Amino acid sequence: MRRDPDNDPIYQLIARTCQYPPNSLERQRGLTRVVQAIIQSGKLWRDSSPEYDDALQQTWLYLCRNLCEATTAKHPYDPSRSSVITWLDRYLKQRLEDLRREGYQQNATTSLDAEKAPVPAAPAPIPPILEEVKEWARTDPSGELCRTHIKGHPEVNCQTLILRRLPPRSSWEELSKEFGVPITTLNSFYRRQCFPRLRKFGEHQGYL
Repeated sequence: MRRDPDNDPIYQLIARTCQYPPNSLERQRGLTRVVQAIIQSGKLWRDSSPEYDDALQQTWLYLCRNLCEATTAKHPYDPSRSSVITWLDRYLKQRLEDLRREGYQQNATTSLDAEKAPVPAAPAPIPPILEEVKEWARTDPSGELCRTHIKGHPEVNCQTLILRRLPPRSSWEELSKEFGVPITTLNSFYRRQCFPRLRKFGEHQGYL
């Protein structure tokens, strides 16, 4: 069933955003407003699984790359077919399933292939939210990210892991081999120490 998006305030914001040229400052600002509107609606799918936050990061990247034009998807978002929430929910749930499957295969076989993902022929621009997160982690204004590290491994700190887990992300297996730290230790440290700081930054910026 086709739908009429005219009464959807988020769609009106999308329509204005997509009028601007790709890569323009106006387009980037519009994408940030769209993401904020979706977050504030409280309607996007949520669950408490450890894979959710990685899946959500990839979902925002997918939105920014395929909302107005299809960059990594076969088709761009079509407002006549579904709301943007429904469109994103479908992708988010699929990414959750993929990440859970990857995690299971990784624990069972430690296969590098389990973490490989298709690489687009030409990289798309980094969405504004991700760029802000990367700038925050790189500069580490308070020094807290660098100070917070795995015991005995000062090089494996929150700054390093946050930057390496942002798209295009390094797999846990790659990080484990590089730093000589078990995957379970890396994953646990990220959930306990890195992600709460990442979430706090998102809340401070008004993204959460």
